[in-house]
Amino acid sequence: QVHVVESGGGLVQPGGSLRLSCAASESLVEISDMGWYRQVPGKQRELVASITSGGRTNYADSVKGRFTISGASARDNAMNTAYLQMKSLKPEDTAVYYCKVSLATEVDYWGQGTQVTVSS
Repeated sequence: QVHVVESGGGLVQPGGSLRLSCAASESLVEISDMGWYRQVPGKQRELVASITSGGRTNYADSVKGRFTISGASARDNAMNTAYLQMKSLKPEDTAVYYCKVSLATEVDYWGQGTQVTVSS
């Protein structure tokens, strides 16, 4: 069992910045990729950004140029942490942000979500 722990959400004014962190509790598993998703009430959860263990990144068009995803390793270059740096935040970025950890065995684990609110 892998526990996914997110942190870094909060309230920020439009144009501000936040950094989200996601850590997988188990460092002995092989993680193939990690991703950040977001969801607002009444809508489907959508991909924001993802990163593979090899460092390949992917972004939703709505966040390109404003958000940056990066990974970090606890041991032997095995990624187990992902960060999402968010800049130039807009009210439409308001959502619950979830981290997904995907293992090489094609098993996914989700975090509990962290609220990001962009409002003046």
